[in-house]
Amino acid sequence: MSAWLLILAGVFNIVIWPRFAKAIVADDRAWAGEAWSSAPTGFFWVHAVLIATAMTFGVIVLVIGFRAHRSLRSR
Repeated sequence: MSAWLLILAGVFNIVIWPRFAKAIVADDRAWAGEAWSSAPTGFFWVHAVLIATAMTFGVIVLVIGFRAHRSLRSR
C-alpha cells in the first residue's frame, strides 16, 4: 500500500510542477522587462530552484515507489 502512495506522490509532482513553471514564466514579476527578452528576476530564480528541487524529489520518490512495488510483487 505504501508503495502505491509513493508512486502517486511521484506522479503528482511530475504532473503539477511543470504547470506551475509555465505559470511562473508567464508572470510579469519573473522578468525585468518583456518575457524572454529581458533578464529574469529573483522571483524567477527562486521559483526555478523550487520547481527543480520538487521535480527531482518527485522523480526520486517515484523510483522508490516503483522499486518497492516491484519488490513486493516478486515475493
